[in-house]
Amino acid sequence: MKPNLPSQPLPKDKTSAESASPIVLAYAGVASLWILLSDKVAAWLTTDVAALTWVSMLKGWVFVGVTSLFLFSLIKRLVDGLNRSMDAVRQHELELRQSESRLQATLDALPDLLFEVSQSGRIHRYHSHCNNLLAAPPDLFVGKLFADIMPPDVSKVCFAAMREADEHGFSGGKSYALQLPQGKRWFELSVSPLRDAEEPDRHFIFIARDITQRKISDEKLLLAGRVFDHAREGIMVTSPSGVIVDVNEAFSRITGYAHEEAVGQRPSLLSSGRQGKGFYAALWRDLLERGYWSGEIWNRRKNGEEYAELMTVSAIRDSQGGTAQFVALLSDITQLKEHQSELERIAHFDALTNLPNRRLLTDRLQQAMNQAQRSGQQLAVAFLDLDDFKSINDTYGHDVGDLLLIALARRIKETLQEGDSLARIGGDEFVAVLIEQDSVAASLPMLTRLLGAASQPLQLGDLTVQVSASLGVTFFPQTQMLDADQLLRQADQAMYQAKLAGKNRYHLFDAEQDSSIRDRHETLAGIALALKHGEFVLHYQPKVNMRTGRVIGVEALIRWQHPNKGLLAPGLFLPVVEDHPLAVTLGEWVIDTALSQIETWRRAGLNLAVSVNVGARQLQQTDFVMQLKTILAAHPLVDPTCLELEILETSALNDMTQVSKVIEACEQIGVKFALDDFGTGYSSLTYLRRLRVALLKIDQSFVRDMLGDPDDLAILQGVIGLASAFKREVIAEGVETVPHGTALLQLGCDLAQGYGIARPMPADAIPDWVTHWHPDPAWTQATV
Repeated sequence: MKPNLPSQPLPKDKTSAESASPIVLAYAGVASLWILLSDKVAAWLTTDVAALTWVSMLKGWVFVGVTSLFLFSLIKRLVDGLNRSMDAVRQHELELRQSESRLQATLDALPDLLFEVSQSGRIHRYHSHCNNLLAAPPDLFVGKLFADIMPPDVSKVCFAAMREADEHGFSGGKSYALQLPQGKRWFELSVSPLRDAEEPDRHFIFIARDITQRKISDEKLLLAGRVFDHAREGIMVTSPSGVIVDVNEAFSRITGYAHEEAVGQRPSLLSSGRQGKGFYAALWRDLLERGYWSGEIWNRRKNGEEYAELMTVSAIRDSQGGTAQFVALLSDITQLKEHQSELERIAHFDALTNLPNRRLLTDRLQQAMNQAQRSGQQLAVAFLDLDDFKSINDTYGHDVGDLLLIALARRIKETLQEGDSLARIGGDEFVAVLIEQDSVAASLPMLTRLLGAASQPLQLGDLTVQVSASLGVTFFPQTQMLDADQLLRQADQAMYQAKLAGKNRYHLFDAEQDSSIRDRHETLAGIALALKHGEFVLHYQPKVNMRTGRVIGVEALIRWQHPNKGLLAPGLFLPVVEDHPLAVTLGEWVIDTALSQIETWRRAGLNLAVSVNVGARQLQQTDFVMQLKTILAAHPLVDPTCLELEILETSALNDMTQVSKVIEACEQIGVKFALDDFGTGYSSLTYLRRLRVALLKIDQSFVRDMLGDPDDLAILQGVIGLASAFKREVIAEGVETVPHGTALLQLGCDLAQGYGIARPMPADAIPDWVTHWHPDPAWTQATV
């Protein structure tokens, strides 16, 4: 679509006088003069015919020459004028082409869509380099009507713009949206009519500018404005130098400063004075280095009221990376801080007495412990529990009881020295932390004063109430490292001892005694955990007939495969569980494991009886036999006669009746009993007759010294003879050498076990040992 540019008018022709050259004019003047003079000369020379003739001829020649010169000048003037006209036309065409080129370049540089549209809405021409902004290629819609190619709403906008341009000469600002392949795009129209009277259907120039980015920016600005105006948080915008340039309504609501009062001021108008210069220096350092700062700050409202504020300040950067503004978001958290303070008070202080509670006490106690370590002085922790406080509540009611606790807390606190702490940790229990104690002895007067303060009568209205207290005390530092909770437990234990001793007194904690008890508890806990994790194993020590060489069975001996300490012998842990319920659990595990091992050996072709030690605690359980039957039922492939239970003689004598019943009940199901450490219990013949055991085990203490101690040898002879008289089998423990075995055989004791035969070994080593073991030749040749 080329623009119609007006042509330049040609220059008007000049007159002859204006265009004649000076030479031609000169010749014409001379010729005219010559003609006039020739007449005069002719008249003068009329007497001379020849001269007259010559003059006439000359006159003719001059006329012809002058005429020729005039005609030549006229032709030349016409040619020069034509040349000048041709040059003007060429110059005009050049200027027109240059103008069209500039116009075309201008149109090509525009990012807009340009249409020529008739008044009926038909598109006649189109120009743009941005065909990607069209819903279809130009050749598909040139010559079409708006209504044919555009949605109704877009077509309506275009016709409205055209009518406005027709009425007012121009239309601008109307916009519409189109859904294009690359997404929704927004366009703004500028429309102007073409002033061409020759066109019967008036045409209009439409310029459609893509304003999508502007629309998005406007929407963002609108959204930002709405957020700014309607945010619940206060917003303050400052210049890079810190001058307030804008605030929102929430800012005014929080601070009390109106917009016009805040703008132009500095944020320091809110300062409460609570934060020092260092605080603000750190704030600005973070802003400059990191571009933001966030934290809590106390400020002051316009009315002078201080308030807590959660503030976040961010630096807004310009395109060069410099700071354009600072934006601060402000939230009033005064109520939250007050609520937090109340929660902290509730969390750390007793609601009734307003004394520190256990949580705060623990923290203060830990601080006092750290101070004691630095100063080298001791601190005392006194655990105070009122005696028979329940009777006060039962007699007078809980309201009186509460008043008593409040009055007593105040009195005890007055007794303490500066720096000491008193806490109520529950009910009628109080704890006092006494710092800077020179020694245990130096603290005793204070303990006496505490007991006195607790036992003095209290006047509660018309009532006079009196109680006493029991006091448990522990000291720090101790030989081992402790924390605050451990110290409190020690003081609690000592208080319990004061109660047991008669109340209204104090008791000092004994760290050494507690260490022994604590070690036992730790070992018990470790044993329980070891059972859970499967850390216990059974080793087996063979029992043999030294004379025949037959292996008659094995004794199951428990070991603890400790993850840190390695394999532990039973003497290192069994005494701890002797009087504990764990002894029963551990004993049942040994029986069950031994029966499982019998099954394993039997499948391998090895039939061995296994003897298991049963402790007194397990044996005394009323359901011992029932539990044994249950374990046996879980191993149906095991013959009960393959199980032998060994009991200590000392245990059996403690409850002869119960043990006799258990032995008889077990005999009925095929389980035999052996009496271990026989000879150490000094049993009478009557007891031996009542205990229907199948086997007597001679204690190894007699066997060990039999070769050099006549008394031990005599005891052995007596025990072996006694077993023979009561028709009991006898086996000797502790056979460590061949001479020991030889001597026993000579006394009539064929059965034995000990290191001289075999040490206890893992279960998987037993089959090979049984296969390759042979008795010493001295034993097979021994005679009674």
